[in-house]
Amino acid sequence: MEKALWYLFTATRGGANRVRVVRALAERPKNANRLAEELDIAYTTARHHLDMLCDHDVVEQSDEDYAALFFLTDQFERNRDEFERIAQHVETDG
Repeated sequence: MEKALWYLFTATRGGANRVRVVRALAERPKNANRLAEELDIAYTTARHHLDMLCDHDVVEQSDEDYAALFFLTDQFERNRDEFERIAQHVETDG
């Protein structure tokens, strides 16, 4: 998971926004529309970041089709310290 976190947040465009997505979801689960509004990004951008984070087991989607909520995964929570180190790197360089 450590390699996936470094890839998602530092090796690809959008890493800083993905840090923001994770921080927002850490406050409470949200659907893609609410997340887009809160972060002031386009809905399609929010969905793109959520899809990437889902693909790498950082977030998971609830079972609902409409207005599904997104949650941080247990696997991510076990690696939160590494995320915080990466996020600090991203936030200071950004």
